[in-house]
Amino acid sequence: MSGNEAWRAQRRERLLEPDGWASLIGLHWIELPAHYVGSGATSGIRLARGPERMGLLQRQGGKVYLTPDADAALTVDGAPAKGRFELLPDLSGTPTLVGFDEGKGQLVLVDRGGRKALRVRHAEADTLTGLGPLDYWPADPAWRVQARFVAHPAGKTIPIMDILSQQQPQPNPGVVEFERGGASYRLEALEGEDGGLFLVFADRTSGHESYAAGRYLYTSAPAGDGTVEVDFNRAYNPPCVFTDYATCPLPPPENRLDLAVTAGEKKYVRPGPAT
Repeated sequence: MSGNEAWRAQRRERLLEPDGWASLIGLHWIELPAHYVGSGATSGIRLARGPERMGLLQRQGGKVYLTPDADAALTVDGAPAKGRFELLPDLSGTPTLVGFDEGKGQLVLVDRGGRKALRVRHAEADTLTGLGPLDYWPADPAWRVQARFVAHPAGKTIPIMDILSQQQPQPNPGVVEFERGGASYRLEALEGEDGGLFLVFADRTSGHESYAAGRYLYTSAPAGDGTVEVDFNRAYNPPCVFTDYATCPLPPPENRLDLAVTAGEKKYVRPGPAT
């Protein structure tokens, strides 16, 4: 199996994980001081799956608490829930993980620009169990580009809009410059993993062969002389391609390339409802 074939297989495996992006079944914004949560018809926040009555959700002093129903059989970070507890949001770095349906369901609190919501996953989500094929352009070594990283001054940020039209400043360590067909291109970089870069871009295929809102791409850490490999064969679709409940960052205006990047993952077609 080639490197690109292995990468594609791993990508699909990650999407098929019970807590992967395809497992999302809800994103419920917390609008009132208190909500009952559950799958029952009388719940203020009604879940697509899970116990009919999960518990009482409350906002107090900028924090969010959940008092579980006696029969909900919830877990908190893997341990049985015992009485009222605080939900730490994803931005805390250590979000509280609430389990239900004998571990098949998971609930976490997310914070987006000060607005808070419950993000809910389930191992039996239709988008997960019915995940369709992922389509790619044929791997092409010519799209494995040797680029140059030019660092910005320390602490620079760039405003990034998400698919919910909420804008947040993100660390912007520098710009990636590369050439293609005799022309020069630039991509503003966000922080990646292990010193690498995260590129959010759109191109001339966006809305045609590839997803309209753009694609994502990670790189390794740039070398000491600033060189960095950008392998467009590993450009992939954001989570909001697979689910309506993700909050995906969109490409900044600077990252809309006047170039058809005919490499990487193509547009995903969601399978129709099961019959």
